[in-house]
Amino acid sequence: MALIGQNLSVAVDDVTYLEDVSFTFEPGRIYVVMGRTGAGKTSFMRAVSGLLPLDSGTLSFNNTDITHTPVWKRDCAMVYQQFINYPNKTVRQNVEFPLKKAGITGAELATRVDTYLGKVGLTEFASRKPSQLSGGQQQRVALARSLARHSRILMLDEPLMNLDFKLREQLREEFLELFRGENESVTIYATTEITEAMMLGAEILVMHEGKILQSGKPDEVFERPKDKLVAQIVNDPPMSIIEAKIEGSHIVLASGTKLPRPAHFSSLGEGAYEFGIRAIDVEPAADAPDTESGKVGFVEVSGSETVLYVHTGAGEVVVQIEGIHDYHAGQKLAVKFRPERMFAFDGNGQLLESPKLGVK
Repeated sequence: MALIGQNLSVAVDDVTYLEDVSFTFEPGRIYVVMGRTGAGKTSFMRAVSGLLPLDSGTLSFNNTDITHTPVWKRDCAMVYQQFINYPNKTVRQNVEFPLKKAGITGAELATRVDTYLGKVGLTEFASRKPSQLSGGQQQRVALARSLARHSRILMLDEPLMNLDFKLREQLREEFLELFRGENESVTIYATTEITEAMMLGAEILVMHEGKILQSGKPDEVFERPKDKLVAQIVNDPPMSIIEAKIEGSHIVLASGTKLPRPAHFSSLGEGAYEFGIRAIDVEPAADAPDTESGKVGFVEVSGSETVLYVHTGAGEVVVQIEGIHDYHAGQKLAVKFRPERMFAFDGNGQLLESPKLGVK
């Protein structure tokens, strides 16, 4: 019962929305489509649902070609980032509505509605209107309505986008439980956040400008991104990319700072490379021969972490620190790199070496 897309392409008024996209999705697994805003994630889902007609390519489900099947016959359910519910209906009526349209009545209707209201924790709110619920509860209504349909294809388009940080964390954990047992459905989940992708996905597809750049298991994509663009997309804050040279037993930064050459770079010859390092692998430090001096350009507090964007002689470096710290723009700051956590890319941006050599 696989959902298979082959070479899907869509362009409207010379703007490319999808370009040569191919995939195979099996029921009972969560496939996470990840990319920045505007990467093509929503277009991808609209194409699968039939809302965005294809210019070329084919789409099949359970060995049946559905490329030209009308939207209403594709048996797709979608949860959007906006809280889309029927405002004049109660929570229970919202979940009942598509089931009644499908001809489900009586005991089966009641059982399904009760089951999924229970799963999303809304049983006691069944008689309320959506306007009487919090944002998280409204999104749970939409999720219950989609799950109760038992659709063959379930799509969630950044469903946690408009929720606050704490509620997003809570619902991510709940989603894993909610999707357990949905073994007959192909589940596609779109997000901009690597945390969600790593937590929920059996497989990640990284999108950019309508193309799938890389797909694979979450840890494989995260630890061995095929190129520096993928590396920056799947890291939040973004991975810092700096130009430097390997000279003997050292990595020499553009500023002249020398770092010890790590063991996983032993196969690289001397010469110029681009090196990537995650924000958590750079830390503020006292001035020393192996630190890089710079000036704070921007400070961002995200949840319980402080993120610094530091201008250095080696380039802009992103630093992520646990806790809330009092840094300010313009402040002088030295930073220390962890060379054993660096990635190496060639002149075309292709990955050469990563710290996780065991991940292939």
